[in-house]
Amino acid sequence: MSNAVLITREPVINKQYKITANRLIVHAATVARAVEGLQGLADVWPATHPVFISLYRLVPTPDLLEWKAPANAMVEIPSQAIAHPLTLSLIPRLQEAGISVNLTWYQPDTVVPPNVPWRFVIIDAKRQPLPADPPGLAIAWGLADVPEFRDAIAQGYDGASGWFFLRGVKTDGKLAPSHAQIVRLLSLVRRNAEVKEIENVLKQDVALSYKLLRYINSAGFGLMCEIQSFRHAVTILGYEKLHKWLSVLLISASRDPSAPALMQTAIARGRFMEKIGSAFFEKGELDNLFITGAFSMLHLLLGASLRSALEEMHLPPPIYDALVSGDGVYAPFLKLARALESFDEKQLATLADELHITPDEVNRAHLEALAFADSLQFG
Repeated sequence: MSNAVLITREPVINKQYKITANRLIVHAATVARAVEGLQGLADVWPATHPVFISLYRLVPTPDLLEWKAPANAMVEIPSQAIAHPLTLSLIPRLQEAGISVNLTWYQPDTVVPPNVPWRFVIIDAKRQPLPADPPGLAIAWGLADVPEFRDAIAQGYDGASGWFFLRGVKTDGKLAPSHAQIVRLLSLVRRNAEVKEIENVLKQDVALSYKLLRYINSAGFGLMCEIQSFRHAVTILGYEKLHKWLSVLLISASRDPSAPALMQTAIARGRFMEKIGSAFFEKGELDNLFITGAFSMLHLLLGASLRSALEEMHLPPPIYDALVSGDGVYAPFLKLARALESFDEKQLATLADELHITPDEVNRAHLEALAFADSLQFG
């Protein structure tokens, strides 16, 4: 895969802990190869939020102009490359094409070209304090955990990029009452209980019914008609699909400040596994792949240990094995989903190669999953 193009990502989080942009890191041998990889993804491009494009270790050159960039794309210009003649010639041409530019790894002594309206400025916060007057909205990078994010916002940063919100969330090991109610619903649906019995549980919490119907009717689900009630949902979708959407409801029940970003990441993992696994499993198992990815962050979202939360749900063994012990037929697909959340393209390439999945298949499933997760509008 030496000439392959692979895309990993990290999210951009605002002060309210919501993902408001997706930062895509394009791993390619040349800018021309990066363009080839990006060109084939227009039909699955995530359009809800801005998308930062990082060429990673490559110097941005005018070759990038061969890419027909979507309207929400923003090209990152590393400060280390800003004096390079090819990069200097690229910046005004990006502006002429209406493509926004971000400045990465900014430092107080960075000499920037005049009259460039930088949208965002990414700063390595672990190496230096926030500069007095950055030329755009300041985004912290390199934060270790949630407490460091709080400190960065207090210092004056407008947000942060990275996976810091996966660390520093405290749990007490017990399910909250609202979570336990949804777990009860999941168990009822799993054993195909009578619709009336399930409706009686839903009636005890009108908000749950509302959220469930909102997710089912979201644009990402693509139904041809609007679902009006739980009974209607059973008729249209069946119990297996309802189990999937109750799973979405469970991971969206967290009240932790970091929950919006965690939820979106969990859904992106699940959707990716569902998409990439479609060539390996029967259609009836794809919802299980989705649930595996979505539940991989359950301990962070619910504030309970993963094992205790899963034991109450009586999930199929392949889901339980992948989540608790990292074994079984779903485990390689979960590892692949997690590898997208890294700068390590070699590990991603190795995992994909072991499954005989092409880089293009990985990239397409990745972006489709992002678009789907964005469409649910958590928080």
